[in-house]
Amino acid sequence: MKKSDLDRNEGLKITGQMKQAGTPDRFGSAAGAIASRREQRKLEQAQGLVAFAVKLDGELVKQIHALAEARQMGINETVADLLAKGLADKG
Repeated sequence: MKKSDLDRNEGLKITGQMKQAGTPDRFGSAAGAIASRREQRKLEQAQGLVAFAVKLDGELVKQIHALAEARQMGINETVADLLAKGLADKG
């Protein structure tokens, strides 16, 4: 390949990467969001929240999403409420 072809291909590659990159967080909807994950983690720890990862059936997840949307709550709050009710029934 010629030098000009290599340069043109490099330019196309860079242009493609720029198109896929999207809007940087500092300009988009996340402009008012918390600056870092570390700060977010500190806020959650102050609230007594602990990360708890589980694997669930896809249909169950869809039901949880639908319930959260119907209640106009977040997923975390909905799952916490469901777990608390389930544990209260067992006790």
